[in-house]
Amino acid sequence: MSGVATPTHPSAAPGRQAREQRLRDLRLLRAVRDRMDREFAQPLDVEALARGVHMSAGHLSRRFKEAYGESPYSYLMTRRIERAMTLLRRGDLSVTQVCFEVGFSSLGTFSTRFSELVGVSPSVYRRDAAELAIPPCVTKNVTRPIRNREAPLATTDLP
Repeated sequence: MSGVATPTHPSAAPGRQAREQRLRDLRLLRAVRDRMDREFAQPLDVEALARGVHMSAGHLSRRFKEAYGESPYSYLMTRRIERAMTLLRRGDLSVTQVCFEVGFSSLGTFSTRFSELVGVSPSVYRRDAAELAIPPCVTKNVTRPIRNREAPLATTDLP
């Protein structure tokens, strides 16, 4: 029977189609994440991001969380706060200016989100950053905001 093509099993096609769909979704999710990284200061919401990749907002949110471990909103807030930390360390902008520079429209919301992720208010962070002498090449790793679920878990190897 050499040279004769064997038909694929009918149940193999749905699995392959599901894998192909997952890969398509991952490409679209990467495009959404890249857009948030580039345009973090723009007014972005899940509906607009979903429209950009022809998905429903609910589907985008579910798939994004599956792929990256956090919702699109949380990811965007983390990017904005990381940028805010950089601007606050620079010290040449006020907290209010930084708030608007990174895409927040409310100083109260900015301060609340910043405090949740960083552990101190933006003004305290700005003051303390001026006193630190961390080389710029180390700053990103040392000062990255960490969400509770991202914090390393304690080892349970103890008897």
